[in-house]
Amino acid sequence: MPYCSLIIITLTCTRDPATTEPMSTPARVTVFDTTLRDGEQAPGFSMDVASKLAMAQALDALGVDIIEAGFPIASPADADAVQQIAASVRRPVIAALARTTRKDIEEASHALADADRARIHTFLATSDLHLAAKLRISREECQQSAIDAVRFARRFTDDVEFSAEDATRSDPDFLCRVIEAVIAAGCTTVNLPDTVGYATPDEMRDFFATIIGRVPNADKAVFSAHCHNDLGLAVANSLAAIQGGVRQVECTINGIGERAGNASVEEIVMALRVRSDRLPYTTAIQTTALYETSQLLTELTSEPVQANKAIVGRNAFAHEAGIHQDGMLKDPSTYEIMRPQDVGQPGRLVLGRHSGRHAVQQRCETLGLHVTAAELEQVYHTVISLGEHRKGVGDGDLRRIVDRVRHPDAPVPLAPSGVRV
Repeated sequence: MPYCSLIIITLTCTRDPATTEPMSTPARVTVFDTTLRDGEQAPGFSMDVASKLAMAQALDALGVDIIEAGFPIASPADADAVQQIAASVRRPVIAALARTTRKDIEEASHALADADRARIHTFLATSDLHLAAKLRISREECQQSAIDAVRFARRFTDDVEFSAEDATRSDPDFLCRVIEAVIAAGCTTVNLPDTVGYATPDEMRDFFATIIGRVPNADKAVFSAHCHNDLGLAVANSLAAIQGGVRQVECTINGIGERAGNASVEEIVMALRVRSDRLPYTTAIQTTALYETSQLLTELTSEPVQANKAIVGRNAFAHEAGIHQDGMLKDPSTYEIMRPQDVGQPGRLVLGRHSGRHAVQQRCETLGLHVTAAELEQVYHTVISLGEHRKGVGDGDLRRIVDRVRHPDAPVPLAPSGVRV
């Protein structure tokens, strides 16, 4: 299988000419999305051409800078999807993946022919493990193949990215030689992926700082990180890579991708926004569209997002515990470090067996049910009782409970679950 890709984030650090220290202006981070390539190739996430086009249009509206639209050589449908996206989505750079073979690169170029701005993204493994066990080629053959691929891709576009698959498990000396060579051959972006999600954040920061410092022509290319989530560290590793000097980080919507997935764009973007004190970088992402874009992906793939997924999960801004609900009603910042509306999410207080009186009263008032103190006490205890049998108490349940409290002699209705309220 080809190495896995994500959304790319690029940094541009402004410096005061009188000092070597960065100015206070946050560095710009460019977002390269590979939901339609790395994400879509994961089991269960395949999309047809129409779905990929719809998703590409949503990514355009979200504000991503680069869309990796597919792997054209992989299938006619993949090639068709890249062609249609390149022809109709005009603002972002449209990228296509290719192995380091002429046929792959030609296919990618053909699919990207109608793009206003096209990127050919070619890749080859550089770790001794992959060279020996998978590719069965020598280091010298690997380096020459990478050079030849970049030179050939430059015939079709001046925007060429080279990815050293399994870079974090590659010999540093050999990796530096390959990087220097592909930059000299015309590569404009160098991606060093943590293909198997093996690295830790401290390693990633030191890895990029060391590599960038050792490669003589490193200033001639943008460096990118591509982190997988096998140990649940993809986002943390991506942020560490930014601190290590990368100019690009690759990610996917909802973190979808091979195996445990990739770093999720929504988590990286909001981490940069919420913790700008520690991570002074900005993106062009329209954060209020994050939830909507996430929801579209789940509809197109029929693959739901886990309930407690950061930023876009249905429970990301939901509160059921009474202590939390009380704090939220007094000051949302007591339990939320960002506003749900900033990512397009509806915040909500969930009524259930853990809820408090204040939340029950607030929900009643929102529904126009103005209860007395005595009524509230009865309503509250009924909500707690019903919550013992159900995951949540909905607005219809609450209306029936209030009605029952006010008219105790009326026939007892049943909730949809069959529990009497």
